[in-house]
Amino acid sequence: MGAGAAGVSEQSFPVRRRFEVFEMHMVIYALVEESTHDDALATGKTVFDRLVGADPHASAVFDYHVTFDEEDTSVAGKARWGELPTAAPVDSDDGQDLLERGWEATKEEFERNLERVREALDELSDEEIMRDEDLARHAFHQVGAYDGPTIFLYTENGTGIRHRGQLDRLLEESEELWIVPADVHF
Repeated sequence: MGAGAAGVSEQSFPVRRRFEVFEMHMVIYALVEESTHDDALATGKTVFDRLVGADPHASAVFDYHVTFDEEDTSVAGKARWGELPTAAPVDSDDGQDLLERGWEATKEEFERNLERVREALDELSDEEIMRDEDLARHAFHQVGAYDGPTIFLYTENGTGIRHRGQLDRLLEESEELWIVPADVHF
């Protein structure tokens, strides 16, 4: 099923904010292997439920999520970010746009935090780092994060995609990969 068949136009979606983070909200993406739009959206919602701790076997990484099919909110999802596809095949134009947004945001956040780590190591004493001067330890934590506000792409198991090799492997091994966006609060 092409992106047009899922009710999504063939347009590019403008990036609203660098890193897609705005007032403790961010857009994250679940990459799921499914055969239909509805199944992809349902599986994506399961991923997001896991990331907000709705699954009893998962710990909360984010406070809550809103997918782009939800109409009953005035502060999240479409109300905050505008129209995005509810789900799109990764090999469609819409899917490629969403995938690029998610990967670029992850990469830029990693590079920003890595620069903060380098500065801390160059400029601060061990004691200052230990006291978390200039949020140095926070930057160290963010560089090593497996999920949360520095990771924008997730597998259907709720695992954060942290490096390009991991993403490429998923893209190569999947037959019918969809990408599902959600607005999350952290």
